[in-house]
Amino acid sequence: MTEPHSEADTRQLFIDKALELAGWDLWDPTQVTEELDLDLTAAGRQVKERPRDRYHGHQFVDYALLHRGRPAAVVEAKKTSRDARVGQEQARQYAENLQRINGGSAPFVFYSNGHEHYYWDYGFYPPVRVFGFPSRNDLEWMALRREQRRPLSVEMINPGIAGRDYQIEAIRTILETIEAKRRRFLMVMATGTGKTRTAAGLIDVLMRAHWAKRVLFLVDRIALRDQALDAFKEHIPNEPRWPHDG
Repeated sequence: MTEPHSEADTRQLFIDKALELAGWDLWDPTQVTEELDLDLTAAGRQVKERPRDRYHGHQFVDYALLHRGRPAAVVEAKKTSRDARVGQEQARQYAENLQRINGGSAPFVFYSNGHEHYYWDYGFYPPVRVFGFPSRNDLEWMALRREQRRPLSVEMINPGIAGRDYQIEAIRTILETIEAKRRRFLMVMATGTGKTRTAAGLIDVLMRAHWAKRVLFLVDRIALRDQALDAFKEHIPNEPRWPHDG
């Protein structure tokens, strides 16, 4: 099969299938609206006509993913020959206009060329490349997280988990860096300084503050895995654990 060149081909062959893989029924109007018509005059905001506008003052969202009957996420599609990131600004405008029309929070933003997908919690964190679209349950949790998420700067660190001064300082530094919208961190600790307890203390804060739902904790030996499971069972007993040897 030759590489598709049109946006319609990209949507049908790649983006539709990626959404279906995530569990979305494209034929169910309670789940997905394609070509959602945004009447910008309804928001009291007239804009210049753009090439894709069918008539003055209207925009059309490629996909709107619905939660409780309202658009909770928008997906902007670009053909495979274009960089998916070209759709970032267009998708942001859709999210802003939907917020003006419907009120509440701006929908989550996705843009894709069928091969590369990007997710943007617009107004909160920078865009990030992802490997697919969220399921309906994922989107519901994302919306709930947005409502319940608390500032990390005021969240208490449990000294019963990580109570040494340097452990608390390390956790607090990472929390502050997360709030500064950084995504990657490297923390180096010597043997015997409580790496697992420090990690458990950090995870405890992120979950209590509704910043994290699941955490992947990697080790390089089975014995270390068992030790970590025991530590997490002791210090975060209410969270489920799924050991895996893969």
